[in-house]
Amino acid sequence: MKDVRKELRTKEIVSSMFVFAVLVLLVFNFSLALDETRALELGPGILWTAFIFAGTLGLNRSFAAERENQSLSGLMLAPTDRSAIYFGKLLSNLAFTLLMEAFVLPLFVVFFNLDLWEILPGTDLAWFGVVLLLGTLGYTALGTILAAVAANTTMRDVLLPMLLFSFAIPVVIAASEATRLLFDVDPLSGPRTWIVLLGGCSLSYLAVSWMVFEYVLEE
Repeated sequence: MKDVRKELRTKEIVSSMFVFAVLVLLVFNFSLALDETRALELGPGILWTAFIFAGTLGLNRSFAAERENQSLSGLMLAPTDRSAIYFGKLLSNLAFTLLMEAFVLPLFVVFFNLDLWEILPGTDLAWFGVVLLLGTLGYTALGTILAAVAANTTMRDVLLPMLLFSFAIPVVIAASEATRLLFDVDPLSGPRTWIVLLGGCSLSYLAVSWMVFEYVLEE
């Protein structure tokens, strides 16, 4: 977990993700001037927009140290399964993104004047946590493998967002819809279907990324 130890010293990735996410929230907050009803309708989309864009900023840096120090070839020579490299990067990316979300979520509640305890009574708050975890896992699982693909290209800063925003559409839609239904005070249907879809997509991305990561490194 060298990435975590490095981040504890520099605080470079999480701080940049946090600032970017807060900037997104501020832009939406001051430009839309939402009342409570409209905030409940648009809030889930705004929240996931902040998470997705800030998360992409962190994912773009996930292989930066190996690229700058030319150490990826050394990692490939290590006497261990190459999937360990993927899961190491995935766990660090997941930890950084969840940490950013933990800091941003209270600010989202304050900016849009919402009361999560009232909006998400009982088990709904737990389901909201499940949606956050599954959505973040799916996005970082896909983002980690695509960051490895883009790491050795000259257009890596552009290529990763292009690929990630395209392939992550199912996860983003499912997470946003599940959050919207949880925030809805009188939903016409429950979020169960979207949560199941979100879990299926996230686990599928994780499994496929694990299977192809070795071939990505060889290329």
